[in-house]
Amino acid sequence: MSAFNLSALAVRERSITLFLLIAISIAGVVAFLTLGRAEDPAFTIKQMTVVTAWPGATAKEMEELVAEKLEKRMQELRWYDRTETFTRPGLAFTTVVLLDSTPPADVPEEFYQARKKLGDEAARLPRGVIGPIVNDEYSDVTFALYALKAKGEPHRNLVRDAEALRQRLLHVPGVKKVSIIGEQAERIFVEFSYDRLATLGVSPRDIFVALNSRNVLTPGGSIEAKGPQIFLRLDGAFDDLAGIRNTPIVAQGRTLKLSDIAEVKRGYEDPATFLIRNNGEPTLLLGVVMREGWNGLDLGKALAKEATAINAEMPLGMTLTKVTDQSVNIRGAVDEFMVKFFVALGVVMLVSFLSMGWRVGIVVAAAVPLT
Repeated sequence: MSAFNLSALAVRERSITLFLLIAISIAGVVAFLTLGRAEDPAFTIKQMTVVTAWPGATAKEMEELVAEKLEKRMQELRWYDRTETFTRPGLAFTTVVLLDSTPPADVPEEFYQARKKLGDEAARLPRGVIGPIVNDEYSDVTFALYALKAKGEPHRNLVRDAEALRQRLLHVPGVKKVSIIGEQAERIFVEFSYDRLATLGVSPRDIFVALNSRNVLTPGGSIEAKGPQIFLRLDGAFDDLAGIRNTPIVAQGRTLKLSDIAEVKRGYEDPATFLIRNNGEPTLLLGVVMREGWNGLDLGKALAKEATAINAEMPLGMTLTKVTDQSVNIRGAVDEFMVKFFVALGVVMLVSFLSMGWRVGIVVAAAVPLT
């Protein structure tokens, strides 16, 4: 009985062999065209950080009353490996590390369970503790940055425009998330003169107490009726500058308005945490993160198309310009790969033709792209 001969079978069944060759070729071309393209490979980071703050606490108190409690809850995780904690007065920084053998598909669920356990434990921490604040998004890489500028536009209005653009960019296929970078926190400033307060017999403490006692959201309860439930709201919490300016200040038997002894105005944190400028102009940046496994070239084209449409609809003086775009680097890398691939293929085919003849050379050369 003769042994099975695959080559003889392929020659004998020519139609089937030809069909398989064509099918494999088409599958290879489709796989190449639909292959995800990104500047950096996707990888899973099996660590998360937990930050807690407790103003006024010592490093030892942070360790014993805060960090140790959180560490014990983290030990309940299925893929838990270890925790590394650094404490200093008023602050604890904890790194939770999962086992190296943790399946990448299980990492998001493990981080979700960690957040749940930390949230449950937060209610048992001492009063005044801020956090825990969790960060498990290390692997997010900004794919593109866009600068939003509007000369003379108030910052708060520019932030609102950036929020609207953020919603539009989120609907672009392949976009995972969009972050606004450079937003300044708004503040309400109460400025007064110590000399004037001394003349009126008012101390700064009187102002602080009056503001804190008024700016309170108190539940008013509800009324059960046959129809819809009626909720009672009590005025108290500030919702505009006028309410702050009209805050009564009682001193030495007299009642004064806050606006009579101080200037109340709206502004931004001073000094600012950081400022962003593009070509010397104040700017807000929109950072776009690409979805895992997406084609960066397709996303670059979609973002360029959407940016063009946005600029066409923007009012005069407002612009959205591209600062960085990974699709440019991806396109360069792909083009370089294709050039090298075809050069190598051409060299192999040429050597095959010269050394084996054109008939055998065609067979050998055809096997290169198919394999």
